Amino acid sequence: MPILLAILILLAIFFLPQWWVQRTFRRYRIPRDDIPGTGAELAQHLIARFELGDIKVEQTTEGNDHFSPTERAVRLSPSNYSVKSLTAIAVAAHEVGHAIQHHRGERLIQLRTRLALLAHTTQRIGAALLIGVPLIMILVRAPSLGILFGVAGILSMGSAAILHLVTLPVEIDASFHKALPILRQGNYIQPQDDIAVQRILRAAAYTYVAGALGSLLNLGRWLTLLRR
Repeated sequence: MPILLAILILLAIFFLPQWWVQRTFRRYRIPRDDIPGTGAELAQHLIARFELGDIKVEQTTEGNDHFSPTERAVRLSPSNYSVKSLTAIAVAAHEVGHAIQHHRGERLIQLRTRLALLAHTTQRIGAALLIGVPLIMILVRAPSLGILFGVAGILSMGSAAILHLVTLPVEIDASFHKALPILRQGNYIQPQDDIAVQRILRAAAYTYVAGALGSLLNLGRWLTLLRR
């Protein structure tokens, strides 16, 4: 019984944040005629309003909303790019918040950019090492070397998840110190929608936390495969 309870708790830790983020986005994704523009239109308007330069607004795959400082692009998923909904305008404002951070040269966004690149690299290295462990053990016939590579792979993938968690202050700043004041002061949202928008922005801020937990779960799957 204690083991089953521990498993249920771990599953809740790994899956509930992702479920909550997606549920929040879906809840307020209903198109509304009283919202003056789509997510893409609001993003373009804010980029011009804050004079952010040649930043583009592009459509990306569903669930992959982000700001790319290297390619100078705010990217919104189809349901946020071309739809007039609370989720669309809140997510668009959040991503423009990152663009504002970058434009102002804020230290947090610079750190986030470096950590994101490092996390992506370490995840790829970790996955490659874990895939190669069985082959290495067969070729060199040295179990200790295979174990060493396996540990290195585990540490690489685990560190990537930790790096995602470190970026949380950047996400909170983009949501509550950038996007929310912009939406309120610019009268882009109605007073009765304020609480809903705060929920969406909180979900947007914690997307990376949910992703980090997903990375740890993926690491657990690798460990299970290696034990076999």
